[in-house]
Amino acid sequence: MTEQQWMQVAQIDEFALSDRKVVNAGDRPVLVLKHGGDFYAVDNRCPHMGFPLDKGSVKDCILTCLWHTAQFDLRTGGTFSQFADDVRAYPLQQRDGAIWINIAPRVNERMHQRKRLNDGLERNIRLVVAKSVLALLEHGEARDVFLSGLAFGTRSRAAGWGQGLTMLTCFMNILPALDGPDQARALYQGLDAVSVEAAGMPPRYPIDPLPGMTADLPTLKRWFRQFIEVRDNEGAERCVVSAIQGGATSAEMTDLLFAAITDHRYIQLGHPADFANKALEALDTAGWEHAPAVLGSLVSGIARASRMEEASSWRHPLDLVTMLEEAFRELPVAMAVGQTSSMRSNFEGDERRALAERILADNPQATIGALLAALREGATAEQVAGTVAYAAALRMARFHTANEFGDWDVVLHTFTFANALHQAIRRLISAETDRATPEATPQERALPLLRGVFDAAMSIYLDRFFNMPAARLPQPVTNGTPSDGLLAELLPLLDRQQQVAPVAELVARYAAADDPARLMAVLGKALLREDRDFHTIQTVEAAFRQHSLLRGTPEATHVLIAAGRYLAAHAPTMREQGQ
Repeated sequence: MTEQQWMQVAQIDEFALSDRKVVNAGDRPVLVLKHGGDFYAVDNRCPHMGFPLDKGSVKDCILTCLWHTAQFDLRTGGTFSQFADDVRAYPLQQRDGAIWINIAPRVNERMHQRKRLNDGLERNIRLVVAKSVLALLEHGEARDVFLSGLAFGTRSRAAGWGQGLTMLTCFMNILPALDGPDQARALYQGLDAVSVEAAGMPPRYPIDPLPGMTADLPTLKRWFRQFIEVRDNEGAERCVVSAIQGGATSAEMTDLLFAAITDHRYIQLGHPADFANKALEALDTAGWEHAPAVLGSLVSGIARASRMEEASSWRHPLDLVTMLEEAFRELPVAMAVGQTSSMRSNFEGDERRALAERILADNPQATIGALLAALREGATAEQVAGTVAYAAALRMARFHTANEFGDWDVVLHTFTFANALHQAIRRLISAETDRATPEATPQERALPLLRGVFDAAMSIYLDRFFNMPAARLPQPVTNGTPSDGLLAELLPLLDRQQQVAPVAELVARYAAADDPARLMAVLGKALLREDRDFHTIQTVEAAFRQHSLLRGTPEATHVLIAAGRYLAAHAPTMREQGQ
């Protein structure tokens, strides 16, 4: 410490009648205390909620805040109350009858805030999490904040990947679309969801890879599917971590995971597919070195998932499962014909909208036939998957509010499932090579995942009742209102219940009036005002992702209308979390 860091703050004789004095030290008030014949100096603001510590009491060198009774060691500033934080303590010297303190900044502030963030997650203390997020974002550490939540979530819940980590990843994905203050709120809400879900749960103990690693990737993939088939999650997890240790890439793990997920029909309402997609997206941010913990945490949910071939709705009155199995036998030929077809097209605009309307129709066999025909005529796996995801968004955009309120979640599950398959196929076909099937083209590698796309189309068929009658889809017609004025109307609308149709109209008008970036930022703000809700977060994030792929088309507006309608149906909440 240099002499310039020391500051004279008081005279010793000032403590003849009082044991405390508040002084100005640099940019903050500091409490100087005399106790037991010694002097101490600490920040005068309680690190919990800012109450003046000079109003507190001292006993046995422990300072207790008057407001919430947080307790601090006077010598070090260390807290005994984990809901607070360590208060800053200052080195103190007595010189020639005066008191001097050293005001040098506390070292390793970032490290301290990272530790406090982990403390808040472990103890499920929201205020600690929120303050740590704010402090770390001031240093531009959004990725490190996300990494802390990801690491905590994957090790702290025996059941593995769940809603909390999905919400955290959704918020990280939409972070670039949000205004600055909303980015902190997004990370806080995601971290809080992870902490709440892990609270009181036993930790997850990871499984080591196979010793020696003699098995190749195709063998591990085959074993993984066999273990999932018989619901042996421990055997399946060992295959996952062994494949990663053996050098499997993101695309190869996408293939391994989704092959098992799509071996059965629409498992667990699509959640395992959505969770797997989000885990892979989390690794895009976190780095592949986290893959064993992250992807290993998915396995239990895949193994124990319900399977729709066991559900009556998929068997009666029409046997959708048998229809799909017959279609799957035709898939390889349809894909092969399509790759050499002279009718091969870019499948944009009218073709996409026409296929979407066929998917929305009341004839599942015709829907399957239309999907196979599109593949034969040259549509790629990605284009077909994207069209199914768009059709699922239209179900939500046309959802009639005369339906049961809980049925919003039925169409939501189909949409997020379809989006997950679309994103997984995009990841898979972007890979340059595949060691499991090195001779396969990118389109052929997507064949197993296309089964899930066909599942999503059947789920859209089963959701048809929620569009009978269908809500009117607002048209993006400008009326001369400035775009800023349209946005000013949106948040007040979401302060009232039953504003689904007006919000949809406003979204459509704004999308026609201006660049949608501001609209997406305001939709994000509206989402973050509400108390944490898994399904609403899923909907908005998936809509943002689909919008980015459809940008510049009418369909891009439709997916934002779907998100706006769902958000309006679930707003306002009590808005307690932001307090």
